[in-house]
Order: sequence, then structure tokens, then C-alpha cells
Amino acid sequence: MIEHGREMNDVNAVVLAQAYIKAHHTDAGFGIESVCRAVGYSRRQLDRLFQKHMRMTLYAYINAVLLSESAAKLLETDHDVIDVALDCHYQSHEGYTRSFAKRFFITPQEYRRRKIAIPLFTQHPADHSYILKGGHTMETTAICTVTPVTRPKRKLIYLPSRAATGYLDYCEEMGCEWEGLLNSIPEKFDAAALIELPGFLQTEGESKIASGVEVPLDYEKPLPDGYKVAELPECIMLYFQSEPYEDPDDFGKAIGQVLKAAENYDFERYGYRSADEIAPTFNLGAEPQMGARIAVPVIKIDRAG
Repeated sequence: MIEHGREMNDVNAVVLAQAYIKAHHTDAGFGIESVCRAVGYSRRQLDRLFQKHMRMTLYAYINAVLLSESAAKLLETDHDVIDVALDCHYQSHEGYTRSFAKRFFITPQEYRRRKIAIPLFTQHPADHSYILKGGHTMETTAICTVTPVTRPKRKLIYLPSRAATGYLDYCEEMGCEWEGLLNSIPEKFDAAALIELPGFLQTEGESKIASGVEVPLDYEKPLPDGYKVAELPECIMLYFQSEPYEDPDDFGKAIGQVLKAAENYDFERYGYRSADEIAPTFNLGAEPQMGARIAVPVIKIDRAG
């Protein structure tokens, strides 16, 4: 019990550091030392905790956040590269370009020109994996909205796993860069999601669990090794969405709510049938201001006669 308490204290310190970085990384005086002061830990202590719980040093974590923020500025503004570099606490054009290319395998100038997918860093609080492992995912007393969205013929960009059965073991097997990379695709129809593949996309030696996004049929940009592309037929995606929630730690409960709502949904009563043989089901995760979302493929039932 004492050991568990120490573990949670360590996790909470990382979460506090993450929250400070997220809120203050644009401040003029931001840096590693300001993070350490805010948390009350030495750099050596935070490096150890970040290595353990985030699989990277504090410096690497901050660098990933700053470079990912800069990538958005390259696409969303016409600021000179040196100005983007200075905004992200880099002191020179050369140092920024070198760091950007090392992380994303493309220079800032080339990225701005080509607008290809790159593995942007996604900031997930360190305690989220503990919440999921604790099984806090099945709260069902809540309202979920259901919205049909017609999808045209399109492409699916996806990264299959070998043995994953859910989010945690998918990330353990495939890493966590998929989310930032897929979300960096401007043409995507919706956010990156954990998906359950239809039978025709399941390959021997691979799991039905993958990550993916839908993009227009004419999308032809290159993707990193391991990613696959498939065409999907026209269908309707039913979006199940929970209510917003205040406590960020309730994301697991919100996801449980929409999963249960979809499981209990009477598709035929509302003129649909499940179409999971032609398109994936998308688990889009949860955010406090939006709630949790999943999207289920369906086809309209012809009731003529």
C-alpha cells in the first residue's frame, strides 16, 4: 500500500509538470528550470520520473511539445521560420531546423511546402494509463446523442497491430506517435482514432485493432513505413457522443458510456443495419468539453413494400 502511494505521488508529479508545460510553454521565461520550480522537484528527479512514466527525459518531452507547436504555426501562419523558432525558445534558425528535421525527418521549409503527415506529439497526462488499467470505464447512467453522418467513397489510412486488443496494449506494441501523425493530416475527415477493422482488411498475423483516419478518395501523399491505405465504400457513420464532463479523469467513464450506448442501440428500429463488414468502427476518445465519441458504420434499410 505504501509502495502504491509512492507510485501515485510520482505519477502526480509528472502530471503536474505536464500541466505546467501545457499552460506556460509560450511564456518568455519558460524552460526546464521553471518547470522544476513549479513542481518542487530537481531536474534529476523529474528526468527519472519522465523516463519511467513517459519513456523520455523532461528535456525530450518539452522539445517534442515545442516542435509540435511550431509545426502548427508553419502551416497556419506565414511567419518566417526564424520567428517560429524564436517563439518556440530556439535561439537560431540552424538549431531549430536541425531539431525539427531530427524529430520529423523533414525540414521546416519542406514541411510548410509539402504539408505531409508527421508524428506530432500528443500530450496525454501520465495518470491516464493508470485510470484505464483500474477499469474505470463503464459508467452508463448518462445521456448520449446519436448523429448520422453520410460518408462518400473515401480512403482509410491505418496502422495495424500484430496482437493488440485495446488502446493500452496497442500503444505498448505500436507506440503513441500514431495519434499525432494521423492528426497532422489536414485533409482528414475527423480526428485520429483507435479502430476495429472490417474483415476484408484483416490480414493473417495481424490484429483487428489498428489506428486510423478517413481521408478523401484523391488523397495521394506519402506516409511513413507500416501505414496502409484502403478504399472504403459509401456508408453512414452513426456518431455516439456522451455529455461533456468536468473532471479530466472521467474520460474512461465517458468512453464507457458511449460504448454501452452503441451496444444497446436498436439499429433496425431506426432504419439501419450494422455495416461493420465494410468499414471500421472508430473510437475517437474523449475530451472534457466535447465528451466521448465513437462512430459506427451502418447502412440504411430499404423498407419499401
